[in-house]
Amino acid sequence: MAGQRRMAVLAILLATVLAGLDAVIVRTLAGGVHPFMIAFFRALFGLIAVLPWILRRVDLRASPYRGLHVLRAALKQASLVSLFLAFTHAPLADATAITFTAPIFLTLGAVLFLGEKIGPARIAAVVIGFLGILVLIRPGAAGFDPWLLCALAGAMLTATIQLVLRGMTRHDTAERLVAWNLLAMVPLGLVAALPVWQMPTSTQLLLLVLQGVLGAANMSLVTRAFSLAEASFLAPFDFLRLPVVAVLAFLFFDQLPAWTTWAGAAVIVLATLIGSIGGREPRREK
Repeated sequence: MAGQRRMAVLAILLATVLAGLDAVIVRTLAGGVHPFMIAFFRALFGLIAVLPWILRRVDLRASPYRGLHVLRAALKQASLVSLFLAFTHAPLADATAITFTAPIFLTLGAVLFLGEKIGPARIAAVVIGFLGILVLIRPGAAGFDPWLLCALAGAMLTATIQLVLRGMTRHDTAERLVAWNLLAMVPLGLVAALPVWQMPTSTQLLLLVLQGVLGAANMSLVTRAFSLAEASFLAPFDFLRLPVVAVLAFLFFDQLPAWTTWAGAAVIVLATLIGSIGGREPRREK
């Protein structure tokens, strides 16, 4: 059991590094490749990377959710484009910190659309989380960056995807969900990219191939990690993405996070941890 947990932590740590490199690639391509095209090529090369695995192990026809797969892929495409816009124009550390708000929006969505009941701990987590967002985005302040709203939209769309997945996981396998998502994202991404199409240079294409492979590897590592250890144990390690991205942003783009980045991220992380603990509280029987 301890060995499995160590392997799961190692997989998550590698995934956080790959996620940071993904953000660096998007920033490097900024101005040269449209975010719609980045999203398309990421899905295309990611699909190519895992296609042998899909053909060997996944029975696509057994899935009962054809329409929902397309909806989820469209939401995923929209979330990626939103994040890519934020990574392109806003400081990478700030944009990354805002992505940690996804569990907060997931809690809100579960209450509003699924009728879930939450206790005082999770209510406090939502309130604290929004305070952290205000610290990060600073609406009305001189340093307000409107591009950070794209990162916020990406977090909201990620939470929406998780709400859709809650029902789908009851009657479908994780392998089919991953395979269908990649297969549906490629044609959807192509339709969105065609109006802004401009053939990438050879260097840009190499970066897009690398991004697709890194994305597929990230997905595989996360899937492997959650198969070895429980989600509640692994969730806090996701917050390491912020220091990883901060270091990479400094090395590649000479970006140094402001104190508000660390303060806002700390508040959001605290809110997420409180919400996670509150979500595990035993329910009292009537």
